[in-house]
Amino acid sequence: MRINDVEAYVLRLPNVTDACDGSQDTALIKVTTDDGYIGWGEVDSCPSVVKAIVDAPLSHQLCNGLSNILCGENAANIDDCMQSMYEGVNYYGRSGVGAHAMAGVNIALWDIKAKASNQPLYQLLGVKEARKFRAYCSVLFGDTPTATYELARRFADMGFTAVKFGWGPMGKNEKNDIDLVRQAKKGVGDDVDILIDAGQVWDWKTALLRAEQFAEFAPLWIEEPLSPDDIDGYAQLTARSPLPIATGEAESDLREFKRLVLDGGLHWIQPDPGRCGITTFVDAGEYAYKNGCRVVNHSFKSGITIAASLHALATVPDANLFEYSMSDSPIRQNLTNETFKLVDGYIDLPDSPGLGVTIDEVTFQKYLVH
Repeated sequence: MRINDVEAYVLRLPNVTDACDGSQDTALIKVTTDDGYIGWGEVDSCPSVVKAIVDAPLSHQLCNGLSNILCGENAANIDDCMQSMYEGVNYYGRSGVGAHAMAGVNIALWDIKAKASNQPLYQLLGVKEARKFRAYCSVLFGDTPTATYELARRFADMGFTAVKFGWGPMGKNEKNDIDLVRQAKKGVGDDVDILIDAGQVWDWKTALLRAEQFAEFAPLWIEEPLSPDDIDGYAQLTARSPLPIATGEAESDLREFKRLVLDGGLHWIQPDPGRCGITTFVDAGEYAYKNGCRVVNHSFKSGITIAASLHALATVPDANLFEYSMSDSPIRQNLTNETFKLVDGYIDLPDSPGLGVTIDEVTFQKYLVH
């Protein structure tokens, strides 16, 4: 099962704004083997840079493009493929977008390996029985507290039992922050939980104050209140906060997840397979579980990322929540033929071999950047 080709594709909507919405564009990875298997991955990073890293020509032994590195490798030996890539991008891509590009390849390799074994990926990963997860609706805050109330009402009426609001105007001032959360909770009602994604807007002291102020609305957590690099700040915050604190979507390396759990004291970590890959997601989930930290996916891309997240999250014994983006982007909603409909607020694992998703060619071609 030798790799014949590794290709990267950039998809982009005609109009992209500065809203923190990763479904406006994406980078897809396609890995093809000599015996006809095709694996798909997706990357949550800067798509054009991801494509450059995949397509780059040989510069020297420690500076090469991912396609050059992998051609001829055995796709079934995923750890060996990852090591070859890590060595080949040593001078420019061991972290950041280089790591993200390798994460997309990692997803595609797992897709191939599970297809070759004719089983859903979760089974290949050692999960014996299909699972389902409580899906929380993931959206951005409205531009105003009133607009946030209307959004909350709409998504609660759709049957979600939890709704997460993020970014947007959060962090402008104390009164607006509190009003946003108050209206979010008022909109969903007493029977629906809320979650707050602050969007890296505070220092730890301000984040602690907001946690105390938001406590009356009982959010399940406050997500990414600080910069991803502020481990000391997270340690101060998690030791004092009356609310659980979540972060980790920006990380791509197992060592960084370990730092969040041990040094940062995080209550939840949020690996994104489009940045860390399935291998690291599973390893980080195991580490967090053994150290009393909860795990939930970060997924704000297409059905490829949703599927990868489902399979990886299924390996965490106590995982019960799943991020379900409600962006109306056609890249999010239509790129895969599988749409992951919710039943009574829950999402099921795909049961087809591999990731369990196929590409909708019409959507792919419509938004492909040539």
